Amino acid sequence: MRTISEVAMTQESRTEEPRTQESRSQESLGFIHRFEPGTGAARPLLLLHGTGGNELDLLPLGRIVAPGAALLSPRGPVSENGMPRFFRRLAEGVFDEADLRRRTGDLAAFVAAARGRYGLGAPLALGFSNGANIAASLLMLWPEVLAGAVLIRPMVPLSEPPMADLAGRPVLILSGAMDPIVPAENARRLAAQLTASGAAVAHRILPVGHGLSQGDLSLAADWVRGLALPNAA
Repeated sequence: MRTISEVAMTQESRTEEPRTQESRSQESLGFIHRFEPGTGAARPLLLLHGTGGNELDLLPLGRIVAPGAALLSPRGPVSENGMPRFFRRLAEGVFDEADLRRRTGDLAAFVAAARGRYGLGAPLALGFSNGANIAASLLMLWPEVLAGAVLIRPMVPLSEPPMADLAGRPVLILSGAMDPIVPAENARRLAAQLTASGAAVAHRILPVGHGLSQGDLSLAADWVRGLALPNAA
């Protein structure tokens, strides 16, 4: 199975040369992160990697999904056997919810600080697996932080989520029909929870497993192109 970067880089080579990265990864604002300035008026992307990834992992994907968008990509601060994550888990699919809530607040504070430093509007989250899970948690606990989200292979992050006011925020959920990690019922429940909170949810199920596929890239890019996002302050 190819990695996220390999899938994205293959597609990127067919389209355009990647932009020059304006800055190196840096440890500031509470997270090691990479920021790439945008070249147009596209909504900025908050890139949230999966377990074992880092701040570089989703940059090629971000360039494909939203060409010209500013890219803000933090590294997960938790280490699980040397693999970065955004929050702790007790077992596969069993989250440490107290840690998740705390780390979600830390990520919300990072986004607010980064917006001030880099002059960004509210970002659209693009998260994979563990990154998609904390993006879903961010929508539920800090709904004002994101303009919307693309959640690739997410699962329900909180056993008792609050009723957030997502007020029509667009959310795309991409699930895998053969995903051995995320049960189909769990993904449907997450879609229902976000819909009940007012989000405009599109849930697509692809004939794939947990890994990223070319179909995910195509669906995400088409969906982002079709958005008419409000100008969040």
